[in-house]
Amino acid sequence: MKKLLSYYLVFVLFVIVVPAKGQTDSAVSNTKSVQFKIGTYYVNNLHYFGRTDSLRSSAFFPLAEVWVKQRFYINAAPVFVYNSIAGAQYAGSVVTTGYYFRNTKWAGNSFISKPVYKNNSQLVQSALKWQVSSSFSRLSKLINVTMGADLKFSNQADYGAIVGVDHLFRRQISDNAILVINPTANMNMGTQNFFQIAEKQPGLIGAIGSQQQTSEQVSRFAVLSYELSSPVIFARGKMQLILIPAFVLPQNVITVSGRPDLSERGRNMFTLTAGAKIIL
Repeated sequence: MKKLLSYYLVFVLFVIVVPAKGQTDSAVSNTKSVQFKIGTYYVNNLHYFGRTDSLRSSAFFPLAEVWVKQRFYINAAPVFVYNSIAGAQYAGSVVTTGYYFRNTKWAGNSFISKPVYKNNSQLVQSALKWQVSSSFSRLSKLINVTMGADLKFSNQADYGAIVGVDHLFRRQISDNAILVINPTANMNMGTQNFFQIAEKQPGLIGAIGSQQQTSEQVSRFAVLSYELSSPVIFARGKMQLILIPAFVLPQNVITVSGRPDLSERGRNMFTLTAGAKIIL
């Protein structure tokens, strides 16, 4: 379960963190018809809405992006996981394509993501296969309100939703330098059918009663976490520096009586994502 959750966390981290900052990133973009961007990101604490593996893994991923008219985009990244037990390992790659828009009153982001693993990976059948997501924000000078929904496909489909509020601060420091800060509060909801993948692995079968109880828990739509974050972007010319501190409070953490190896590990935590990007 340790490796399984690590790989799952990598994918969810990528498809949530990278597209979710699109609104903030757009505040410092230029108006070229086609843009190429390359960047690198580091995340100190991998998690799935406050759930972690037992190895306290971190991640690093370079990212390549293509944007067309600041609306259509496709990006791809190989993801590397690190922890003190296994060291650094290639975990797989993620390809995302989507559509983003923004006007004076509304912003929206819809995307499809696909993980790509090595042919000899033993986790392909258990890992998340696709994610489809869409979100819309009502913009105002005082506060922006965001609502979104997603489908995550593994052996079964998981349904998710998000409700959030944020306020964008944008300061022009010089003719070619901008600072953007975006304090944000989100409530994340969804089902957890992916959790049963781990329970079905050979050698990890528990009592029938525990399995039935867990089935009820993972199929229930519930609040998964509350998250406070404050993305910060400093842009100068074609270079962007990105910092995303966040505090996550997991909710409805699944436990299996007498089986800590089958229970989710969830705790309040601070996470930090740091990156740099160049617009070519």
